[in-house]
Amino acid sequence: MAPQRRGAPKAPDGSGKAERRRPSSTKKDQAQQEAPRRGLKTTVLGACAALTALLLWSRMGGDDGITEVLARRGEVLPGRFIEVPCSEDYDSHRRFESCTPRKCGRGISDVVITREEAMRVRSIAEKGLSLGGSDGGASILDLHSGALSVGKHFVNLYRYFGEKVQNIFSEEDFQLYRDVRQKVQLTIAEAFGISASSLYLTKPTFFSRINSTEAQTAHDEYWHAHVDKVTYGSFDYTSLLYLSDYLEDFGGGRFVFMEEGANKTVEPRAGRVSFFTSGSENLHRVEKVSWGTRYAITIAFTCNPDHSITDPSFT
Repeated sequence: MAPQRRGAPKAPDGSGKAERRRPSSTKKDQAQQEAPRRGLKTTVLGACAALTALLLWSRMGGDDGITEVLARRGEVLPGRFIEVPCSEDYDSHRRFESCTPRKCGRGISDVVITREEAMRVRSIAEKGLSLGGSDGGASILDLHSGALSVGKHFVNLYRYFGEKVQNIFSEEDFQLYRDVRQKVQLTIAEAFGISASSLYLTKPTFFSRINSTEAQTAHDEYWHAHVDKVTYGSFDYTSLLYLSDYLEDFGGGRFVFMEEGANKTVEPRAGRVSFFTSGSENLHRVEKVSWGTRYAITIAFTCNPDHSITDPSFT
């Protein structure tokens, strides 16, 4: 009680100050003892967070996770389709009842495009990319917009090369390109039970040439996991036509659907068409190419006519 504290006997000279300093000295000692504990706690929490991230990557089928092959290079598939639940990505975009995905999934076919057709399509890519090419490992050729990788940048090949383009490509090249696009469009429409006329070609639709050269810009970093509907809002259905063979023309470079528990991979084969709904239900990436050169063409479709693009023409 306060009166009792005031009546307490005085300590010898100097001892009172020492006694009064003891509490603050004790607090300082406690703070010094707590500092390592807080540091240890922070370290443990950091390690737990890192471990959680590692486990999540493993559960999502990281590089060291379980891998299931949906389509091997040596197989010739008349058609394989895997249905998956649709994500909510489409809800934030304008819906088209006869087209917007309600049935989602992924498919592979080796009978839509022949290998001979694939080689002819690849020659179109080779001719166009002979005009440029990225300094890094990934080069792009878009016959619709004219975008072409040149060094660390892009140019419009139609403006940059002018009439020279007509000496590179032929009308037969563009007709083949249109025929292939139409076959892929019909295949997607049939697989998802929609009308082919409700699908519109959209951008970017492009050729890719990938090798093991070190990336020079962000455009060369093709291997990151992504969702097409998030990256390109216009995409509703994505397709790829492979123009070279896994383990014959290149190593690595497999297409990877990322799922909890196991990756699902597609091994490229010239003439193979892989297609899928573009939402988060089909999170994916491409493995880094370790040797050789991988050719493919990405052909994208939208349900929104406002986002449509036309086929390229020779004139």
